[in-house]
Amino acid sequence: MALRVRVGIAGTGAYVPERRVPNAWFEEFLDTSDEWIVQRTGIRERRFAADGQATSDLALAASREALEQAGVRAEELDLVICGTLTPDYQLPSTACLIQEGLGATNAGAFDVAAACTGFLTALYTGEAFIAAGRARRVLCIGAATLSRVIDLQDRTSCIIFGDGAGAAVLTPFDECGQGEILRTTLGADGSGYDYIHIEGGGSRVPADADVLEKRQQYIRMRGREVFRFAVSYMSNLIEQMLEEHDPAELSLIVPHQVNRRIIDSALDRLEMTDEKVVINIQHYGNTSAATVPIALAEAVRDGRLEKGKLVVLVAFGAGLTWGATLLRW
Repeated sequence: MALRVRVGIAGTGAYVPERRVPNAWFEEFLDTSDEWIVQRTGIRERRFAADGQATSDLALAASREALEQAGVRAEELDLVICGTLTPDYQLPSTACLIQEGLGATNAGAFDVAAACTGFLTALYTGEAFIAAGRARRVLCIGAATLSRVIDLQDRTSCIIFGDGAGAAVLTPFDECGQGEILRTTLGADGSGYDYIHIEGGGSRVPADADVLEKRQQYIRMRGREVFRFAVSYMSNLIEQMLEEHDPAELSLIVPHQVNRRIIDSALDRLEMTDEKVVINIQHYGNTSAATVPIALAEAVRDGRLEKGKLVVLVAFGAGLTWGATLLRW
């Protein structure tokens, strides 16, 4: 039996669009306020893509930074994997557009559809390819332009989301010497598919004039159910990742930036404070699959990852889906 190849994160990158959208912008056409939004979500502003800017454009910027940090050339990549719920087109995959844009001429490319768990699903997949000896360098991306699929008439959901992209380059750990992936898990429960979903535009409810009239092309969310699900799974996943380790080894938790109240509630369950947690939702809102890699890239940039200490990545989202990754940095 072949030995499993140890896998590490050689480089990270992040990109958010230039356009800042403060909470006050929504006050112009919704019955809401900056105070109400901050109190309910912790969000103060988010970024929206410019006209003509698509998911692949955001992903390319994040990917180039990750490749530069890793010291890996695009043509050295074996795979490009993109987690997104807002592809540029229904087909082809957004990963193929990124592959072309980077000039990754020797790489295969495909998308994974796991909503906010998309980056961790891409990471899980890329790690498995390298561990099995089927690849050596894999680019994993989480990206979204949620401003294209929010209903600006729905104040309960449109205030939450933003646009952005994050990326990580995986290589054998012996090559990069950092960010070793120790443990990963993914899960799903399709019975909660309608907690967060876009009803129109697929094969069940094809896009037509009726879909547009009913505004079925936009995200719909059952907030209370999502809140309970997210709090429970965030705390359970963190506990699961650390169950075989001394909690004193934990350097940082990088959670999906879904809602500040959800993060705080999960930390209360774990009897933890937020000093070891990356929280940037106040700046970017919920960028779906991009939240974890953006937060990870910022933590790397800010020097918050201690060499030899543990890092937990955790996410959950529509599907319902969830995932977690344990790293030793």
